[in-house]
Amino acid sequence: MTAHRVAGRPAGSTPASAPWLLYDALLAVGVALTLSLLISAGVGDERPDAWAYLWAVGLGALMFVRRAYPTLVVALTVLGFVAYYAAGYTPIGVAAPVAAAVFSAAESARLAAAIGGSLVVVAVSATYRLAAGQDPAFVLGYDLPQNLLVLAAAVALGDSIRSRREVQRQSTQIASLTAEQYRREAEERLTAERLATSRDLHDSIGHSLAVISLHTEVAREATAPDDASRALEVIRTTTSGAMSDLRRTVAGLRRGEQPPRHTPGIAALDAAIEPARAAGISVTVDNDVQGPLPGAIETAVFRVVQESITNIVRHSAATEATVRIDADDGAVRVRVADNGPVTSTAPAGHGLLGMRERVEGLGGSLATRRTDPGFEVDATLPWEGP
Repeated sequence: MTAHRVAGRPAGSTPASAPWLLYDALLAVGVALTLSLLISAGVGDERPDAWAYLWAVGLGALMFVRRAYPTLVVALTVLGFVAYYAAGYTPIGVAAPVAAAVFSAAESARLAAAIGGSLVVVAVSATYRLAAGQDPAFVLGYDLPQNLLVLAAAVALGDSIRSRREVQRQSTQIASLTAEQYRREAEERLTAERLATSRDLHDSIGHSLAVISLHTEVAREATAPDDASRALEVIRTTTSGAMSDLRRTVAGLRRGEQPPRHTPGIAALDAAIEPARAAGISVTVDNDVQGPLPGAIETAVFRVVQESITNIVRHSAATEATVRIDADDGAVRVRVADNGPVTSTAPAGHGLLGMRERVEGLGGSLATRRTDPGFEVDATLPWEGP
């Protein structure tokens, strides 16, 4: 049950909803009946004064506002207790009239009010009885400890119920926060998987389309039947491979699974560079990497080279390109540069964005810049070698 601050109520109080109203009504009836029985039992053969029962009813009625005003209920109960005895009514004990009030205060986290009210009542009662000439041994040795024990038990019970409710509230809150954390992590994983899938599709399909477009031009302009046949065969195999990748990806998505990932490495760089060479662009590769790299790093290197070469073929009038891969100082650096101006007027796609996401996802950085007279891609991937 969530506590809300309501106008007219102290901060931290909880308004009584229907179930609590029933509990408070039962407690009010219990207090009134208990005090009424004590009034009746203490008069002996005399008829009890009807006005005395008004105190029992009044102290019981305070239980209806004990949750909203716990400290006020303790104060009114103590005053009612003193007023009752000052009026000379039948003795009803010390602990019974105020036990419910101090219990309610402790249950509402008003320990100071509960303990203070208990001590005031006990002190006033003991002082009055000693002044009236009652036996000090009985008052201080028997009655006083008994009243303190009952009131302490009432305070302890109220505080333990409050503590248990607080633990339950915190447990519920922790469970809710944990569930929310799991939900967020699941959403983040799903988003990351979608981004990875979209990047892979863009890289593979974009590369395939660049190859198909290039060899379509070759086939269209070929004068020898063999040249046209070779170009058409490349188009066929490239289309078949792209469709296979696409079918696997769609099948995985339909099953709600992470699609199988194609993870090419540096050893497959020739496949990434082939479209440029087929387009008549001279490509120089300078690979200084010695030994294998982690799979994610190798895939990122391949994809950066592949996307850069695809962009050169599709958007540049370059005649030369260089690919340089270095691994030193705890990082792998990939640089792809060309010597041609941009000729395409097509709007920018997601290639550079996908490269940046892939590189930065591995803790690296990506820079792209226009050079004189071409364009350069410079990626750095952190890696601790053996």
